Amino acid sequence: MNRSRQQTVLSWLRQQRASGANALRLAALCGFASAIILIAQAWLMATLLHQLIVSHQPRSALVAQFLLLLLCFLLRAGFNYGREMAGFRAGLAIRRALRRQLLDRLDALGPAWIQGKPAGSWSTLLLEQIEQMQDYYARYLPQMTLAVVIPCAILIAIFPVNWAAGLILLVTAPLIPLFMALVGMGAADASRRNFLALSRLSGDFYDRLRGRETLRLFHHAAAEEQAIAASTASFRQRTMEVLRLAFLSSAVLEFFASLAIAVVAVYFGFSYLGEFDFGHYGTGVTLFAGFLALILAPEFFQPLRDLGTFYHAKAQATGAADALETFLHASPDVPQPEAVRPWCENAPLTLTAENLVVMSASGHALTQPLNFTLHAGCRIALVGESGAGKTVLMNALLGFLPWQGTLRANGVDLRYIERASWQRQLAWVGQNPQLPARTLRDNLMPEQSADESRLQAVLAQAGVSDFLAGLPLGLDTPTGDDGVGLSVGQAQRIAVARALLKPAKLLLLDEPGSGLDSTSEYHVMQALNQAARQQTTLMITHQLHDLAQWDAVWVMQQGALVQQGSWQQLSTQPGLLQEMIRQRQQEDSLCVH
Repeated sequence: MNRSRQQTVLSWLRQQRASGANALRLAALCGFASAIILIAQAWLMATLLHQLIVSHQPRSALVAQFLLLLLCFLLRAGFNYGREMAGFRAGLAIRRALRRQLLDRLDALGPAWIQGKPAGSWSTLLLEQIEQMQDYYARYLPQMTLAVVIPCAILIAIFPVNWAAGLILLVTAPLIPLFMALVGMGAADASRRNFLALSRLSGDFYDRLRGRETLRLFHHAAAEEQAIAASTASFRQRTMEVLRLAFLSSAVLEFFASLAIAVVAVYFGFSYLGEFDFGHYGTGVTLFAGFLALILAPEFFQPLRDLGTFYHAKAQATGAADALETFLHASPDVPQPEAVRPWCENAPLTLTAENLVVMSASGHALTQPLNFTLHAGCRIALVGESGAGKTVLMNALLGFLPWQGTLRANGVDLRYIERASWQRQLAWVGQNPQLPARTLRDNLMPEQSADESRLQAVLAQAGVSDFLAGLPLGLDTPTGDDGVGLSVGQAQRIAVARALLKPAKLLLLDEPGSGLDSTSEYHVMQALNQAARQQTTLMITHQLHDLAQWDAVWVMQQGALVQQGSWQQLSTQPGLLQEMIRQRQQEDSLCVH
């Protein structure tokens, strides 16, 4: 990472601490209070030793000092605990804010943009890389303040007692941050490479896990095992590189801290032997001064050593922040016109498109100019070969892809309608049912309530009642993650019932019967055909045998609407639909033979 990029990332990291600013200030304040008590503790210990050894005072006369010393131990432990807790809460607040920021951006971009990367890379970004921020905010940032404040406080305490000891500490102190920075630059770069490797490995592993049946079917499982093993070995080497640099930075700090403490000890040793006679203020080098300096000398370097120990947290945070900052700034902004307003009409919905070109998130055209009118209450079947642009058009209608040209709902340009308000007018059923809520009831009615009679009617219409009695808690049965415990057909019937319960004006269907058994497909399509007669509907389908029941058929090819009309018109005239019918008949004939 070059210096300019590193400064950008560090600046971004500092900006994020606003969410935990109060807790960070409390952590630094507790650390400073602990340092003040530490100095008082060292002063008491040096005084007690001087009075016991030099002044030969009886122990009974020093009970008050011993009690104060015990109080210092307790107070210091309490402030250290408060510092750890405040730092943890600061890191927790910042991580939550970061995760919320990323999830809001992903929500604004929509699923069409998210599907451009493997799910494993998103999980790494949202979970592991944000978690790597904890020690940076909880420990490293407060320690940066304490690494300056505590040594200064110790120097203020030592210089009035012995200027030579203070001078030794002052001269040797800059060596530690200097070498720490030299080692830390390599650690940050290694950590960034490690995060990139982890993101790629997570995405590859998740994709291979999802496609394991296909790999086994084509006898490619052994080759993929070898590829995973090679990737894992490479990641292990990168991880060990980061750890090696972390241990190296700790060793460098320990060496210079030990060297400086040894110099202070040698100075006082030769002073007591009479070889040195400087550093004092005319009273000679006393035992009190020696004890105080030697007790505080390790504590003088301890904040710097702790900073070095936590420096790997900065390296990890820098590597993680590089990916996070890149995503937040490289992902496209979702444009919002100034005159955007909620949808307030209760009239049936009519959609009109003029020279509509659906764009990718990166600005590439995904379709040719499209012109169509979807009249209120009309049922349209959208057909075409795979890759023709059907799902792209539906994603644009759902508000997940940008477009150029004109797309109006009841004469109002969709650019000037709030996306959330517009999506409340839509009911959607896709190929892969998603049941994110905890129970079946919560998935069926996430926001609105329905009367019991309507609920039971919809459940019967969608075929949910057929298997509902077999569930242990009925509608209150937990679905698990993504509907675990339900078959795909059962989950799809619940998704259909959810769409029917929603008071929507436009029903969008993306091959809702794809991948279902014949019984489930029958229930799903029967329910959707009945619902389609009650509202404006657009359905993507590859099934051509039921298209005669629909009001119109649109045919897409290479991103263009090449045919529009009724089934009777299009099936008898030359064109793409007639060719598709002929191919399907040939496939059915081959299957029979």
